Amino acid sequence: MKRKHIIAIICLFCLSFQYEITAQNKSKVDEIRDELLNPNNNSVLVVAHRGDWRYAPENSLAAIENVIKMGCDVVEIDIQKTKDGHLILMHDNTLDRTTTGHGKISDQTLDDVKKLKLRNGLGIHTRHTVPTLEEALLLAKDKIMINLDKAYPLFDEVYELLKKTGTTKQIIMKGSQPVEQVKKEFGKYLDKVIFMPVINLDKANAQQMIEDYMKKYPPLAFEFSYVSDTNTLPKEMGKRLKGNCLIWYNTLWDTMSGGHDDDMGLRDPDKEYGYLIDTLNARIIQTDVPEFLIKYLKNKNM
Repeated sequence: MKRKHIIAIICLFCLSFQYEITAQNKSKVDEIRDELLNPNNNSVLVVAHRGDWRYAPENSLAAIENVIKMGCDVVEIDIQKTKDGHLILMHDNTLDRTTTGHGKISDQTLDDVKKLKLRNGLGIHTRHTVPTLEEALLLAKDKIMINLDKAYPLFDEVYELLKKTGTTKQIIMKGSQPVEQVKKEFGKYLDKVIFMPVINLDKANAQQMIEDYMKKYPPLAFEFSYVSDTNTLPKEMGKRLKGNCLIWYNTLWDTMSGGHDDDMGLRDPDKEYGYLIDTLNARIIQTDVPEFLIKYLKNKNM
C-alpha cells in the first residue's frame, strides 16, 4: 500500500474517532440546543412552567430537579431581587403567596428570605426554602435549558452569574418589545443567549412585528398567544414560519392558546395539544402538566 493511502486512512480514522468522542461528550443541553437550532424540527420541546409545581413548590430546587428527571427540555423560572442585591427565584414581588413571610422582596435581605419556608400549590408551608438564581443555575447546568422570566431589566446582573456558573448557552430570554427596541436595549446579549419575541396575535400590529423580526433579527422561535380560534392569524403564521423558525405556545390557561389549554388537554389531548402541533405548527409547548404532555408526545413519537 502506498504511503499516501496509509496517511489518508489514518486521517479518516482520526476524524471518525474525534466525531465519536465529540458525540459522547455532548450534554443534554447540547442535544436540546440542536433541536432549537433546527427550524425543520418535527419533535416537540416541553417547557415546565415554574418547574414541577404539582410535585414541589413553584420555583424551588426540587421542582426544577423533578422536571430534569422526567425529561423536560426547558424549565421556566422567575427572578426577583432582594434588598441587598441578591437574585432569587420567585414569581411575585411579594413573599405572601408563596412563602411563610410577608411584604415586598425588595425590602428583605437574602438572610431574611432564606429563613422562610416555601408554600406549595395549596398554600401549605413545606420544608423547602427560597433558592438563589445561582443555586438554580448550578443545579440545571448541562441538564436542561432555562427560560428566565422577569429577568430582562436585571440582565446585566444575571449575565455575571451566567458567566460565573458557565450556563450562558442554556438561557432563553423573551420579550414583547419591537425588534428595534430589543436590539437597542438587549443587543449586546443577542449573540450570547437565545432571545425569542413574544407576539400577541390578537393585536393589530402583530403581523408587522413578526415581519420586522424576520427581516432584522430572525429568531429561533416566536412565542405566540391568542384568545380564540376565530383569529385566522395563528394558522397563517404556522404556514408562514414553517421551515424558518419554531413556534412556542403556552397551554397554562385558555386565553393564551385559543382555548387549547392544559385543562382541556387532559380531557382530549389530540384535540388540544394535537391541534397546536398539527394545525398551528407548534414545536415548543409550555405546560403546567409536563409529565402528562411528555407521555402524550412519546405515544405520538414526537
